[in-house]
Amino acid sequence: MIDGALPYLRCPVCRQPLTRHERALRCPAGHSFDMAKQGYADLSAGRLPHTGDSAEMIADRSAFLAAGHYTFIATALAEAASLTANPPLTAAAPLAEVPVEAAPSVVREMVLDAGTGTGDYLARVLDAAPAAVGLGLDVSKPALRRAARSHPRAAAVLTDLWRPLPVADAAASVIINVFAPRNGQEFRRVLRPDGRLLVVTPAADHLTELITAYGLLQVDPDKAGRVSESLDEHFTPAGSTTHRRMLTLTATEARTLIGMTPSARHVAPADLPADAVTVTAAVDLTTYRPR
Repeated sequence: MIDGALPYLRCPVCRQPLTRHERALRCPAGHSFDMAKQGYADLSAGRLPHTGDSAEMIADRSAFLAAGHYTFIATALAEAASLTANPPLTAAAPLAEVPVEAAPSVVREMVLDAGTGTGDYLARVLDAAPAAVGLGLDVSKPALRRAARSHPRAAAVLTDLWRPLPVADAAASVIINVFAPRNGQEFRRVLRPDGRLLVVTPAADHLTELITAYGLLQVDPDKAGRVSESLDEHFTPAGSTTHRRMLTLTATEARTLIGMTPSARHVAPADLPADAVTVTAAVDLTTYRPR
């Protein structure tokens, strides 16, 4: 629901707080932004340079995640977030720990999912943090249609992660970022000084069997270096763990897995798996603290 996230949202034009007026969000300066009938808000403030994952890719991702194949990733994120141990902040808490211009007298923990996709990972983190609210950001409208319904305490917003985020300073207790772009400067701005950034990236052997057999796009061998380059100016690594599972997939599930990746645009339907396969799923989960 968008209302729970409103104290943390800002106008993408003038940075002032937003209020809801039926199916629109407005700021005191008069800037107005529509809400889609599916429940997400459009805070893109103009034409986006790209549209993100297609409806077909999102449908494949939703089906694959619903089957539970990546539950181990969601579980690891929920454990790393561990918000259940933190009591809600009050307005009397130290100023550095309270979101700037927070409206309510009681400030709830907020989990920001940067590149939320279908919202499945955000929903799992919120399930483990009953006092928290969630905000999912993505550039894909098909993804946000699902993310807006992913959890009763989750809101979904259309925005480009490479631009200034329509989020208040120091608003988020936790930022999760799963297989998505990383805007280090903006992540640092919207994260509380005592917050955590949780980044999930593919390990070197992620989907290696499919990559070898079907010529899929490979994991960048310098992935760790690129992640470091995007974050090191603003964050310090606080620990990293690798999570690995062997997945036994039907041919249909294997085709769905390929369909939810960037390789979906590079593999002809006739070349997709026709038989069951065993696939390595391996990711690195790194926790960062603000500098």
